[in-house]
Amino acid sequence: MRTGMLGPAQLREQIESAELDTVLVAMTDMQGRLQGKRCSARYFLEEVLGHGTEACDYLLAVDVEMNTVDGYRDSSWDSGYGDLVLRPDLATLRRIPWWPGTALVLCDVQRVRPEGEPLRVSPRQVLRAQLDRLAERGLRAYVGTELEFLVFDDSYEAAFDRGYRGLTPANQYNVDYSLLGTARLEPLLRRIRNEMSGAGLYVESAKGECNPGQHEIAFRYDEALITCDNHSVYKNGAKEIAAQEGRSLTFMAKYNEREGNSCHIHLSLRDTEGAPVFAGDGPAGTSELMRHFLAGQLDCLREFTYLLAPNINSYKRFVAGSFAPTALAWGVDNRTCALRVVGAGESLRMENRIPGGDVNPYLAVAAVIAAGLHGIDHALPLEPEFQGDAYRSQRPRVPSTLREAADLFGESRPARAAFGDDVVDHYRNAARVELAAFDAAVTDWERVRGFERL
Repeated sequence: MRTGMLGPAQLREQIESAELDTVLVAMTDMQGRLQGKRCSARYFLEEVLGHGTEACDYLLAVDVEMNTVDGYRDSSWDSGYGDLVLRPDLATLRRIPWWPGTALVLCDVQRVRPEGEPLRVSPRQVLRAQLDRLAERGLRAYVGTELEFLVFDDSYEAAFDRGYRGLTPANQYNVDYSLLGTARLEPLLRRIRNEMSGAGLYVESAKGECNPGQHEIAFRYDEALITCDNHSVYKNGAKEIAAQEGRSLTFMAKYNEREGNSCHIHLSLRDTEGAPVFAGDGPAGTSELMRHFLAGQLDCLREFTYLLAPNINSYKRFVAGSFAPTALAWGVDNRTCALRVVGAGESLRMENRIPGGDVNPYLAVAAVIAAGLHGIDHALPLEPEFQGDAYRSQRPRVPSTLREAADLFGESRPARAAFGDDVVDHYRNAARVELAAFDAAVTDWERVRGFERL
């Protein structure tokens, strides 16, 4: 068992010895956030562990501001905003070192009626469905996500009061790979690294990035569901640790006109015996299966981009020469392409460079798997690798707005075949809600340009 992870017997022992007094019972919402309850440890042990706990079904039908909105089949005023069940997945039970006496468990989301039926639109269930499709073909996915974030010397409360403007970055210049630059922030970075290790994550490294105050902490790859669970715990925990240190950090895709926060997704496949299946004798050392998998990515990328870039802000990151992709191409160790093939032999894998730090990992990994299965099932041929600067190429482009991406997703036959109409319609409605809110907003940009000069 990984350091920080708990089994039921250990949980009971630590509760009875008063070492643990609180268990966080959490689900992941559409925005990729942890939502749930702080339960007393004894109540969790006596009630929640065996039966789960209830939460309002609006948790999968609200916008980022928690506003109730229309257009959802499973949750509305007409349906009475009833309950759903959070069923603990004990494989995720872990200590949370940045809070004393606290553990956390992630949950699968189920319906109250019919009892125990999975709620298919829940992000964790969307990924589980794609993993089940892989398993039917004798395959398992291994994934690593690389999250970047910006750190500010301002607290979250101060940032809120200032409208998130004029904040002080924790570094004043580009500290990409700079040991001096990361040393300036090492007390915070060290806390995050060590306390994530204590929560069951395998930390690899931390490094500076290009935008002032931008950093990345990398974690070792694992099975897809475990990686996405850890991604959610890390993202929530890093913010909490930063807040305890009087700082703030953001994973938003594009905070300013400098480099955005990426979340590159690395993925490989193995068979049921654990043997890698991407390596072979083809171009760049690929197997036929990997070539079909990559071809499926290219065939579906535009239609699946919404699950990789789910917010209006996501699309401001796609700028030529910014290390964020604009061209739908694949290349061997080519960072100008949306898809990069890296590694060799057993470490051979694909990297999807489209997602930003705002991505919901479950939905993004589900999209990558679904696109790959589309390529495998249809034996799609892979075009030759792209060489050179893909930014200057005539390759098809990443959708440039949320509206374009959501329309492509809603009309996509491969998406509906892979995820089902209910899932596609649910998330298409989420995009509609976000776009309507943005279209009604008056921005600072409009005030600056129009207050006096128009």
